[in-house]
Amino acid sequence: MQYRAPVEAYTGTVREITLGTGAKTLKLGGETALPFHFFDQGSIPNAPRLALEVWDMPPKDWARWVVEPFQDVISDPVKWAQKCVACGADAVCLQLVSADPAAGDTPPEIAAQLVKAVAEAIPVPLIVYGPDDEKKNAVVLAKVAEVCRGQNLLLGPAVKENYEAIAKPVLEHGHCVIAQTSLDINLMKELNIKICKSFPPDRVVIDPVSSALGYGMEYSFSIMERIKQTGVIFKDGMTQMPIIANLAGESWKTKEAKEDRNQGILWEGMTAVSLLLAGANLAVLRHPETLRYVKKLFGLK
Repeated sequence: MQYRAPVEAYTGTVREITLGTGAKTLKLGGETALPFHFFDQGSIPNAPRLALEVWDMPPKDWARWVVEPFQDVISDPVKWAQKCVACGADAVCLQLVSADPAAGDTPPEIAAQLVKAVAEAIPVPLIVYGPDDEKKNAVVLAKVAEVCRGQNLLLGPAVKENYEAIAKPVLEHGHCVIAQTSLDINLMKELNIKICKSFPPDRVVIDPVSSALGYGMEYSFSIMERIKQTGVIFKDGMTQMPIIANLAGESWKTKEAKEDRNQGILWEGMTAVSLLLAGANLAVLRHPETLRYVKKLFGLK
């Protein structure tokens, strides 16, 4: 008897979300199959996308081999972002570190003007993460949304403590939002339900929080895997959003990544590969060599 491999068919669809406008558009999600299950029925219309990280201030504690590729532009976020695009990034992720009250307390207006300058200087979509302080983050992202009206940025993170203050201006000014909860699928669904009462679900990207290789990555992997399976197999509408893995910072703060250049690139690379296999649609990286490594491994352009 001839062997025939079993072929699964799924009924759920991950929502397709478009970032950017015009020639800058980038599509995430849209799949009707599990990650890289090309052998099953269903489609995966949009390949995983990779972003490179930019800070709005020169970092003080990065290993020198992470600084070296951007040494000539690291004091200028606009040029830094342009160099990320030249390295092949599908998007740029701007971290507004200096807006944190503990790191400089940059006023929202100044942060927003910088975001606008970066967005207008690059030919790819822009992702913006605000400061860790929840109150300041809400004020900063509201101003960013206003100043960059109509550019369809991806802004976040919106968490349970500030999602209302963030979601309203983000929607009003034509952007997408990152909904973030920490490694808990039930809390993630609860937050998505609250956000989607007034925010279209096809403009929401899930950030379940990404841990690094050797530092709890198995938790991130299992949560992302469950989110994707729940959406694609069981058609749960609150898990049918694309997933972002903001893994760069977690990977490069590990002692292993700081000890050696090649080890650090592989540490970040294996974290990214694992989370993409788990179901992430967009991964945020820091080193351009990691970007090239992951693109080559998956055959991404």
